[in-house]
Amino acid sequence: MKEFNWPVRVYYEDTDAGGVVFYANYLKFFERARTEMLRSLGFEQDSLMAEQNLIFVVRSVKVDYLKPARFNELLDVSAKVIEHKKTNFTFEQSITRQQDLLCNAEIRIACLDAHSMKPKLIPSAILEQLNQ
Repeated sequence: MKEFNWPVRVYYEDTDAGGVVFYANYLKFFERARTEMLRSLGFEQDSLMAEQNLIFVVRSVKVDYLKPARFNELLDVSAKVIEHKKTNFTFEQSITRQQDLLCNAEIRIACLDAHSMKPKLIPSAILEQLNQ
């Protein structure tokens, strides 16, 4: 499966008092990239919930923080599905600044029924798009 990249500008609100990106905000950047990846494939998460009663939730996260990002820097956030099962995906994600690796993560996303919150099969249309 191919890698998706999304640019993110670091805003003042993303940083701590020292102008360094607050550690939890890297997770927001990763989330944006995954959302935009799905959008680029033709899938909107609000439509999936309304039409298929389906939501995606974070199941687990492993993050390595290597170097700090700072206020006003332009970052590149990548997302790549490295494994998928019937009801979950595993993403490999990274954040770079001009090819300098700042942070990487492995994030497992579960597909759930929006009402029961029980595992649900990932729609075949999504899997087909990811495999192209």
